[in-house]
Amino acid sequence: MIDIKIFVADDVSESGLEPLRAAGFLVEKRTGLKGDELAEAVAGADGLVVRSETKVTAGLLESAGRLRVIGRAGVGVDNIDVAAATGRGVVVMNAPDGNTMTTAEHTLALLLALARRVPQGQASLKAGRWERKQFVGVELRGKTLGVVGLGRIGRVVASRAAGFEMKVLAFDPFVAPEQVREQGIELAALEEVCERADFITVHSPLTPETRGLIGAREFARMKAGVRVINCARGGLVDERALYEAIKEGRVAGAALDVFEEEPPPADHPLLALEEVVATPHLGASTREAQEGVAVIVAEQMRDFFLTGAVRGAVNLPALGAQELKALEPYLRLAERLGRFQAQIVDEPVHAVEISYAGEAAGLDAAPVTRAFLTGLLRNMSARVNVVNALLIAEERGINVTVSHRHAAGAAGHEGVRTRVLTSAGELTVAGALFGPTADGRITEIDGFRIEAIPAGNMLLTRNSDVPGVIGRVGTILGDHGVNISRFHLGRRERGGEAMAVIETDAPADDSTLEELRAFAPVLSARRISLED
Repeated sequence: MIDIKIFVADDVSESGLEPLRAAGFLVEKRTGLKGDELAEAVAGADGLVVRSETKVTAGLLESAGRLRVIGRAGVGVDNIDVAAATGRGVVVMNAPDGNTMTTAEHTLALLLALARRVPQGQASLKAGRWERKQFVGVELRGKTLGVVGLGRIGRVVASRAAGFEMKVLAFDPFVAPEQVREQGIELAALEEVCERADFITVHSPLTPETRGLIGAREFARMKAGVRVINCARGGLVDERALYEAIKEGRVAGAALDVFEEEPPPADHPLLALEEVVATPHLGASTREAQEGVAVIVAEQMRDFFLTGAVRGAVNLPALGAQELKALEPYLRLAERLGRFQAQIVDEPVHAVEISYAGEAAGLDAAPVTRAFLTGLLRNMSARVNVVNALLIAEERGINVTVSHRHAAGAAGHEGVRTRVLTSAGELTVAGALFGPTADGRITEIDGFRIEAIPAGNMLLTRNSDVPGVIGRVGTILGDHGVNISRFHLGRRERGGEAMAVIETDAPADDSTLEELRAFAPVLSARRISLED
């Protein structure tokens, strides 16, 4: 059994959680917890699975010291404080494709219901009335559908609307016209979409910038008789402004699956309007979708814990198992270079420059850069990991720059060169991969060509290049019971300054360092630990 605990806080499909159980993880599911009860339940978890009900706040994250990953069984992550999770080094994953089809289909269901006044007709008939003339609808054919947000769901809705012979006019500032031209979608500014559309459906994520995206100003631009659908997120449509637009007669009807407050209060003004069709957040509520998003998130979390692969993360670059395998030697080397650099600088770091050469330059360097920063910042912050390394560097005012040189390094080796700048100057450490097993080695330290294995206990010395130094250093270490496993020496020119990296079986104590420093030719001696 693997000592990994996953806490499931919301009603997630049991069959969808099977990949986690099959991997040997302990899966505990308790829904509806709030406050202290929820914090206590999450405190011992390595992974947390939620849907939209549980709010993962900064406060909850503070009590979750073991937590490494949050899985959102769905698309939106607005119920998760992603910034706080990132700051604490917690990966946030979602299932971006799991709800696409079912939410798009629900949007079309509401579109049709709104156009043909299906719910109102049903209510009238069930009340014993036969009022055909009261529920005259409109056809979709020939009408213009305004799609606000052309993500996965928005594009499916647009393609299905074409089947109804509707014209599709869309607004999305992140989509270029040539990307959707073949689908028959016309891109326009939001103002133009509001002015021309007969139906408007919203499919944008909810962010501080998109909250109230469709508000009083947008409703004022719409043609009389427009109908509005929101199956995305409550808050995208200003509900008060929508109510006023319906009462004024500008908006003929609205279909809402989501609300700013869920569940909405019983006396919500929009629910009292006959022109409004409403459902209780059913966009993702199909058996297929609920099981599908659970399986996707469960498999992503399983692979993350078992192999380190990252898929579906919203705060970390995607990294599949095969890509991880190719990058792993570089990740290991970069993290060791970072730890090495951290132990040879004495002043606060204000800038980092990383350059990649040869094969390394052709790989996705972002994870490798994060690995280096994780090693460099390891002793500066107890919470640093590959998720938040860039954020912590930014918090500490460390400027990070990356460059690529596709020509191979010396002797054809591929490498990573790191330069750390402080108020006292700069220090450079480079490394490369060698041999069929791609062993990482240090190849340069501050201009000295040295080939050393970045592992275990080490001593870094600088000395005058004079006879007898190596022998005396060896004697001092022997007198103190420190056994040398490897001795690496580099110099710039004969008779100048030399540098040695001495790998030892055990760390040298303070008295050993004092005696080394007291030996006149030794200019400096520093203890380095790269033990796992």
